[in-house]
Amino acid sequence: MSAITNPAPQTERNPASTERSVPPVIGWRELFDRQRAHHPTVRVTTAAQRIEKLRHFHDALLARRAEVIEAVRADFLRPIAEVDLAESAIVLLELRHTMRHLRRWMRPRRVSTPLSIMGTSSEVRAEPRGVTLILSPWNYPVQLAFLPLVSAIAAGNCAVLKPSEFTPNSSAWMRRFLADLFPPDEIAVAEGDATVATELLKLPFDHIFFTGSPAVGKVIMRAAAEHLASVTLELGGKSPTIVDETANLDEAATKIVWGKFTNAGQTCIAPDYVLVDERVREPLTAALRKRIAESFGDDPARLAASPDFGRVVNARHHQRLRKLVDDAVGGGAILLAGGEGEGSSNYLAPTLVGNIGRESLLLRDEIFGPVLPIVSYHTIEEALAFINAREKPLVLYIFSRSASNVETILHQTSAGGTCINETLLHYFNANLPFGGAGNSGVGRAHGHAGFLSFSNERSVLRRAFPNPLVRFLYPPFGRGMQWLVNLLAKYL
Repeated sequence: MSAITNPAPQTERNPASTERSVPPVIGWRELFDRQRAHHPTVRVTTAAQRIEKLRHFHDALLARRAEVIEAVRADFLRPIAEVDLAESAIVLLELRHTMRHLRRWMRPRRVSTPLSIMGTSSEVRAEPRGVTLILSPWNYPVQLAFLPLVSAIAAGNCAVLKPSEFTPNSSAWMRRFLADLFPPDEIAVAEGDATVATELLKLPFDHIFFTGSPAVGKVIMRAAAEHLASVTLELGGKSPTIVDETANLDEAATKIVWGKFTNAGQTCIAPDYVLVDERVREPLTAALRKRIAESFGDDPARLAASPDFGRVVNARHHQRLRKLVDDAVGGGAILLAGGEGEGSSNYLAPTLVGNIGRESLLLRDEIFGPVLPIVSYHTIEEALAFINAREKPLVLYIFSRSASNVETILHQTSAGGTCINETLLHYFNANLPFGGAGNSGVGRAHGHAGFLSFSNERSVLRRAFPNPLVRFLYPPFGRGMQWLVNLLAKYL
């Protein structure tokens, strides 16, 4: 079974797998044409056949979890348990959920018939989109590549997967892993830098699934428009966390620290900043400091050596984060915890920042790292105005024991998703459609929503028995036509 590589030969080796010989490289256009030629065979696969593919995928991933851990940690240091959960376990959960429900998702869905067209029956069929492109990021390199791939396979598509060049070990492992399961005419991995993505985007894919920043999402959407391809854009932005005066502060602190500092804050759904009622600002800050110490270490040396805290992916992102913190402090902000860093290992301690100017870069740019700004408010209306003055977030987190406050926040804001008295957990529920709103994303993923993103919902109407009124619709028009129009307009 052949593997597809970048036309510019790759030299990275995957430490988690034995190198195998790679056959002659083919170009991206030839790869696309081969998948398009093969797709008629893939599109007519039955539910049983697709489930069998997903089962092979599931069993192979379950057996090779240790390889995933080794490959991901070779790209950037992360806790072993965190990698196993976030890169393998969550994909295995998605695979099992999809296998359980795929037969029902694939069945034609009957819809009711209005009186105006009685004598017909109608249904909706989910058919594959065709040849699809998945562009995945570096922060969760395996998970964010494989989750949309599960949906693409379930919906009966071919797919080219382009992972991030910032995680070459993970990309190389995925290429080898998928080459063991699928022919390249059906599923292929395209390794390489941004120029490879640019070349792929010139091809007339039927659907593009992109996970990344809003700025790059706009580039993807423009490229898709050239071919009128549909898109799913899983973007990001600044996800706020509201902590009101009624919240259980210890519980809120525990969950915010977990949500923010998992993968050293390099999570698109991480709490980006905290809006806290001024009356509980100081006790919440104390609870956050306490929870950071309990989670990772109670002094800088122990924290830096913690096996449970990861590292920033590379020097460029490490320097970017240091600049954000320095800019805020230079503008009068106060370090409430952390701030320590070490450049050679791209380490930045869990950092809390208070007294931040509203025009600080920390409150304008998505942070995507272990830095948590804390902003106080005096009224819930002030907090809502702060959120609504910015782009719609991917997630809004609410910590409150007041049902009326929760309903007010839900009613007066817009976000892709919301967790109440939790962080991150909505992502683990495959029954919840996942995605953004406006600047934070287009379309939905996971579970049935992901299956539908990679499907065209085809409307089918059948004539079941004759309807004599229909003859009045056809020319030449007489008085019967006007009578029928009046009937439709007034009563049916």
